[in-house]
Amino acid sequence: MHQIEESISSDQAAIKDLIARWSKAVRDQNLQGIRADHDAAILMFDVPAPLFVPGLDAYLCTWDQFFAWSDKPIAFDFHDVKVTTGNDVAFATAIGRCAGTAKNGKHEKLEFRLTMGLKKINGSWRILHEHHSVTAD
Repeated sequence: MHQIEESISSDQAAIKDLIARWSKAVRDQNLQGIRADHDAAILMFDVPAPLFVPGLDAYLCTWDQFFAWSDKPIAFDFHDVKVTTGNDVAFATAIGRCAGTAKNGKHEKLEFRLTMGLKKINGSWRILHEHHSVTAD
C-alpha cells in the first residue's frame, strides 16, 4: 500500500510542477513552453471568446490575443492547487491571478478558476482539457 501512495504523491508533484512550468511560460510569453505539456487534442473552455477552443493550433492562437492585451510584465500565477490522480488520468484545480497593464495604460487584474484534465501518455502527464472560469455577477 505504501508504494501506491508514493506513486500518487509523485504524480501529484509532477502535475504541480507542470502547472508551475506552464504559468512561468505564460509570464515569459514563451509559446513553446506554453504548448510543451499540452496534447494536440487539447480542448479549452476560456473566459473570453471563443469559449470553445479545440486543438493545439487554436489553443496557441488564444495566447496571441492574451499577449496583445497587456504590456510586460504580466502576472499569471496560481494558489490552492489541488491534484487528484489515478493510474493514467488526473485532474487539477486552482485559483489563478492574472494582472497586467492594458495598452490604454489601465492596470487590470482578474482572479479566475482553473480546472485541468490530464492523461499519462508514454509516462508523461499531458493536458487534454483546460477550463478557465470566473464567477458570474
